[in-house]
Amino acid sequence: MPPHLNVSAPSGIRLGLRENWPQFSLLVLINAFVGGMVGLERTVVPLIGSEEFKIASTTIVVSFIVSFGIVKAIANLVSGHFADVYGRKHMLVLGWLFGLPVPFMIGWGPSWGWIIAANALLGINQGFAWSMTVIMKVDLVGPKSRGLAVGLNEFAGYLSVGVTAFLTGYIAQRYGLRPQPFYLGIAYAVLGLALSILLVRDTRHHVGLELANHAAPAEKVGFWAIFRRASFGDRNLFAASQAGLVNNLNDGMSWGIFPLFFTAFGLGVEQIGVLKAVYPAVWGVLQTVTGPLSDRWGRKGLIVAGMWVQAGGLFLTAATRSFGWWFVASLLLGLGTAMVYPTLIASVSDASHPSWRARSLSVYRFWRDLGYAIGALSAGIMTDLFGAAWAISAIGVLTFASGALVAVVMNEHRPVRELERAR
Repeated sequence: MPPHLNVSAPSGIRLGLRENWPQFSLLVLINAFVGGMVGLERTVVPLIGSEEFKIASTTIVVSFIVSFGIVKAIANLVSGHFADVYGRKHMLVLGWLFGLPVPFMIGWGPSWGWIIAANALLGINQGFAWSMTVIMKVDLVGPKSRGLAVGLNEFAGYLSVGVTAFLTGYIAQRYGLRPQPFYLGIAYAVLGLALSILLVRDTRHHVGLELANHAAPAEKVGFWAIFRRASFGDRNLFAASQAGLVNNLNDGMSWGIFPLFFTAFGLGVEQIGVLKAVYPAVWGVLQTVTGPLSDRWGRKGLIVAGMWVQAGGLFLTAATRSFGWWFVASLLLGLGTAMVYPTLIASVSDASHPSWRARSLSVYRFWRDLGYAIGALSAGIMTDLFGAAWAISAIGVLTFASGALVAVVMNEHRPVRELERAR
């Protein structure tokens, strides 16, 4: 057992959302600030590359997403191990310290290299801070409400992504692409860091309580054994990891390619901001429904259907040329991602022992967020060679195929109602 988790729980520690609502609510708020840091970039940064720095190559423009995705994936991979060894709160604070320079570097950086470097720091911020808010919420609520906990966490994060994407587009339309939109990021980073230092409490005792009521693993499980199991050794964990990678692959593509695609057909920054806001806002809000539904209905059906709905949104985006149809496509992307995102995290938690759950979630999030880099890079190359519509369609085909793979490979999770009847 990791040394950080080798503790006995004090008598006042209980699992459950109602029992831990003050800390849970605080972590929801903090993750809204974490999500806002990504929302700063959804509308404005690709346009800074093409319009302010006059970068003609789409592949080079999306390079900031590649640096973000690779660094975030690696930060995710190590965050669970470090959280078990040093504590969840310490990693949350460290994530915010890395995020603090980001809005300054993007808002005032003199070259595109500064934007790429800022996104490397943003990747560490997201890999540590977002991972810890997810893991700590799962620690607090226990096994019965994981889907609800993850849904609320992702709701706060991605609603904030959407709201911030809209606000930055609105501000940029009136005051310019830099630096005014990034004042929001300064506020997010300062507030997130202050709340994490002053008010957040670690959740190691909640993990200790769950471990006390859970059968011990048959053997000590090392990091690389967990990596192999979460990557390809367990059919449920493999299905979740590949679906997470493809989900963020299409999200990375939409992050980098959509603003340039919409601009080419005459949309202004504010209209692009609306489209870029609708997708994560719908994604964020509906996770409060889809997360709890996965606890009751099971995980597999929501994941498969969600991947296919996303694919439909991508095909519609590529095939149409008007704001109205793109708005509908954005709604579909948001709906599909809401069905998939919290359900995948909950399915990984279902298949993991509490003593190594944080590390298995980290491996899953490594593969998932590596999708940002793969999606942005592959879509950038395809756009330069064949055009944006072809790139979007190709990613849509891959998304549909990923959902089909989940349908074939994943075993269904038994919902809470069935577990209670079985006791």
